Amino acid sequence: MHASGVPFDDASGERLRQWMGVSREQFYDPQLLAILPMGFCYPGTGPSGDLAPRRECATQWRERLLRAMPRIELTLVIGQYAMAWHLPGGDTKNLTETVRAWRERWPAVLPLPHPSPRNNIWLKANPWFEVDVVPAVQARIRSLLLPREPTAADKTSA
Repeated sequence: MHASGVPFDDASGERLRQWMGVSREQFYDPQLLAILPMGFCYPGTGPSGDLAPRRECATQWRERLLRAMPRIELTLVIGQYAMAWHLPGGDTKNLTETVRAWRERWPAVLPLPHPSPRNNIWLKANPWFEVDVVPAVQARIRSLLLPREPTAADKTSA
């Protein structure tokens, strides 16, 4: 992402799109999906991967941007930093417990592990994720992307 300027333009993005059941074109269509990072700058690399997003980025911009998108119907909360921000009490559970409890916030919010290849070990140790969670998120996203009749709000904003 740092080099291309395109979020999830790597193996992580390929896996995330597969989990979601969407094409690359759908994923990057701003009329369908919004990609809102926890930070808006690359924090650099640490000893075991990328450094944490800078806290002041989310504090300064996240709520304002979310308010500008009032029709969000599903939020994928990807990785530990997003979970710490979005999930009340999320800091008391580890990644596995948080993702395993996905139905607690479903169908509006879905905590996901980061789709990075670094998480292959986690995915191998938690096969229930791809058996239970992935088909549910694919079905939910499919239903959200189906063409629908315009609402009164759509008609007034057109």
